[in-house]
Amino acid sequence: MAKIKWSKDSIEDLKEICRFIALDSPYYATLLSERVFEMVEHLELFPEMGRGVPESDAPNVRELIYKSYRIIYQIKEGYLETITVIHGSRLLKLKPSRTDN
Repeated sequence: MAKIKWSKDSIEDLKEICRFIALDSPYYATLLSERVFEMVEHLELFPEMGRGVPESDAPNVRELIYKSYRIIYQIKEGYLETITVIHGSRLLKLKPSRTDN
């Protein structure tokens, strides 16, 4: 079972998306947030269920797709870390991975 860590960037990305959706529908903003968290929770048992990220050559960088959103995460030793949540129509700019201490 892999532990899941949410990066500050991925939390902020999801909050920003939900704030935008909430302008029209607070209900759907909440629903999106709940579904994204549910999908990421499945990674605890199935860390490789996401597909590889086309923009990345790293085999440990993967993504889940929920509706029009991409949930990008990285498999690390002993845990998973979410990198970003982004709308599929936006360009993905992955930061170079840093080494963990």
